[in-house]
Amino acid sequence: MKQPKVIFLDAVGTLFGIKGSVGKAYADFASQFGIVVSNEAVNAAFFKSFVAAPPPIFPGVKLEDIPDYEFEWWQMVALETFQQVGAINQFADFSKFFEQLYSHFATAKPWFVYDDVIPTLERWQKRKIELGIISNFDSRLYLVLESLHLIDFFTSITISTEVSAAKPNKQIFTTSLDKHNCQAADAWHIGDSFKEDYQGAAAAGLKAILIKRT
Repeated sequence: MKQPKVIFLDAVGTLFGIKGSVGKAYADFASQFGIVVSNEAVNAAFFKSFVAAPPPIFPGVKLEDIPDYEFEWWQMVALETFQQVGAINQFADFSKFFEQLYSHFATAKPWFVYDDVIPTLERWQKRKIELGIISNFDSRLYLVLESLHLIDFFTSITISTEVSAAKPNKQIFTTSLDKHNCQAADAWHIGDSFKEDYQGAAAAGLKAILIKRT
């Protein structure tokens, strides 16, 4: 197989994962505020709220204002999550809770790096393959990658909120390729989502590789 010029990777679910589940992380953090909720119920409510929310893209917004829009988007998802499980009225100050929850996910604490990631990235670097990230995460990704000691592996990081296009939209892949002056046929994309990563990358002309994490 011909060596690619660039290998792009998804972030969450590909390079690193969440400890336990989103529901467990939310419920554990809520318990610090005296709120008792079921991990499973919160997890189900989170994904329902996440899917129902509009795409986290903000066309026309200045780059420096994007973090504020990201914060408001995630606060809406979290608010809906706790409303669904009937716990919203238990919070004395939901805004204070959410500010701390949001900051928590910008640290290494809720995340873990998959065992095969660093050895694989090191091997690709030795082969002089350029590495990039294409993610539908938000700008906290820079802090997470730094805290997990991953950021130095990557030449480019392309985030949906910053380019007003989310995977599987072709635009986010094209933007990433332009950063490397690379044709789609000379690039791979690896991710864990069939629709967003595999189908999106393939439709954009990249070699698409689906990874299944357990």
